[in-house]
Amino acid sequence: MTVDLVVRNCTVVTPAGRTPDAGVAVEDDTIVAVGRSDRLPEADRVLDAEGNVLVPGIVDCHIHNREPGLEYKEDWESATRAAAAGGVTTVVGMPNTDPVIDRPDHLELKFERGEASAHVDFQSYAVVTSENLDLIPEIDETGALGFKIFLGSTVGDVPPPNDGEILEAMERIGETGKRLGFHEENGEIIEHYTKRFKADGRNEPIDHSHSRPVIAEQEAVERMITFAEETDAKIHMFHVSSGSAAEAVARGKDQGVDVTAETTPHYLWFTEDVMHEKGNVARVQPPIRDAEERETLWDVGIDQGAIDCIATDHAPHTPTEKKVDDPFGNTWDAISGFVGLETEIPVMLSFVDQGRLTLEEWVRRHSTRPAQVWGMYPQKGSLQVGTDADFTIVDPDREWTLADRTELHSKNCVTPFEGETFTGKAIATVVRGDVVAEDGTVVGESGYGTRVDVD
Repeated sequence: MTVDLVVRNCTVVTPAGRTPDAGVAVEDDTIVAVGRSDRLPEADRVLDAEGNVLVPGIVDCHIHNREPGLEYKEDWESATRAAAAGGVTTVVGMPNTDPVIDRPDHLELKFERGEASAHVDFQSYAVVTSENLDLIPEIDETGALGFKIFLGSTVGDVPPPNDGEILEAMERIGETGKRLGFHEENGEIIEHYTKRFKADGRNEPIDHSHSRPVIAEQEAVERMITFAEETDAKIHMFHVSSGSAAEAVARGKDQGVDVTAETTPHYLWFTEDVMHEKGNVARVQPPIRDAEERETLWDVGIDQGAIDCIATDHAPHTPTEKKVDDPFGNTWDAISGFVGLETEIPVMLSFVDQGRLTLEEWVRRHSTRPAQVWGMYPQKGSLQVGTDADFTIVDPDREWTLADRTELHSKNCVTPFEGETFTGKAIATVVRGDVVAEDGTVVGESGYGTRVDVD
């Protein structure tokens, strides 16, 4: 038997453990064998992993690809080019575009654009507002991966529903079987402190962070958990930034609520001191927290398991919008968010190198659990025979520094990780059996990526 592709000479790692001197065989986009290298079939193409680590394809369930409408920042092609270069095989786009993804035809447009230009596989959320509760069944039938509500102010200024509408949305979405995620910050708290700080002339980057205090995030998490307990809805907390919010998620899990959560590499890597070091370049919502909150996020979120997923909140903006030429200027003139698709694997592998988590735990949170939480498993996030041949090969020992952000593949590459040194890097990205990137060079074709089907 001769198959399309065989990867040999690697350590295969899944959440269940690791197998040395192993590999994967692929035929017709599908995994047909996983096992020892010397037992794999002959292939039309053989990829020697040179002793490195092969894991299920990394799934980033939180990116802002900006298309449709904001393509000057990013689009499906550039975002998924960055994903491929960074070792990410599946991405999920956020709905705060122009138009916002709030109705079936807007979702279809987002899918059509992705099919035309994506390098890796993709999906999208739809937003819930006061205006589209009746459209939830149609949006579900159109194929949205899940739904999102913005509780606090965010890029795009998507207005949140009121609490009664949120309860009704939970009930309606519960009937679809899909999950509802939240940008979980209390908008009224943020609005109060933002107005107060501006009036008092508090305009430094750290002031933006302090205008969005931990309690704004914690309260929003607890309120949505209370609503979910009432409605039996499946809910998700995007970009958990603080240990206090992770503790709230843990309490919800203990109460039997189906609540899942994600955090990002930047919340685990930096403390709010980065605002004094890099200014508005590191401005993000929710903000990066102090050292005590970060340690609790590690302890409760990672070590004790309150956090299910790692994602990036990849959010490109132009250097002008980020005030790169004046990073410590008036923070209220800057915008929040930065790119992350090409630094997420190096950050997490650096934590593995430091002993903060194991390879198996990293894979579980960065591949398997995101796929499970959002209904894509086992087609994504596994190395099971019969599933999509998505995998990422990493060199866990490669030391390198992101010296120049412009070497990244997004349209706009502002990131606080510029200048940071990592241990670990993706060296090959395989999507449905095709090698789409090698050593950071994208070799796959635009338009190869396809929408992930979900029930």
